[in-house]
Amino acid sequence: MKRRFLGSLLAGMVFAVAATTSMGAAAADEAPDVLVKRISTEVLDTIKADKTLQQGNIAKIMLLVDSKIMPNVNFQRMTASAVGPGWRQATPEQQKRLQEEFKILLVRTYSGALAQVSDQEISMKPFRAAADEKEVVVRTEVKGRGDPVQLDYRLEKTPGDGAGWKIFNLNVLGVWLVETYRSQFASEINAKGIDGLITTLSTRNQANAAKKG
Repeated sequence: MKRRFLGSLLAGMVFAVAATTSMGAAAADEAPDVLVKRISTEVLDTIKADKTLQQGNIAKIMLLVDSKIMPNVNFQRMTASAVGPGWRQATPEQQKRLQEEFKILLVRTYSGALAQVSDQEISMKPFRAAADEKEVVVRTEVKGRGDPVQLDYRLEKTPGDGAGWKIFNLNVLGVWLVETYRSQFASEINAKGIDGLITTLSTRNQANAAKKG
């Protein structure tokens, strides 16, 4: 049961941060816990109502990711944190490839878990943050069949045109997703370098695509 929920909620890394097209400029003023509650509920409802998402339609999932999820995630920071010190040594082209392959890895690895979404609901934990804080953790539980599952979001306040709160890490059952991948990526970089990591991610993504097919 715990493993099944872990897969479902790591899929939440890809889907629970989506926002609707009606967000507009108001998102910049939205409190981080309110943001997480709203978009999590919206995405759960979307998945429950769309069987093609539950069946893991990669084309449709990618469209959702690119059009509605990425604007609400600091994916560069997420990828850089997962890659670790090697990120600073990577060229801009290598950094671009790493982000692309990491995104595909997350989508393809966990898309099958969407079929397990049924009656889950989001329960928010008490949240407090000072007005000038730049990074916060929003703690939630996913309630459904079985025991509640811890799902926490780490967000940062971003300035400029895209001002607002953006997610850059996720904690499932006490395990931060970025840190989990960092240990895997470090081994690849130590053995094969940045290009070796890119090749490994690309190969894994191709294998996942073939398996899905």
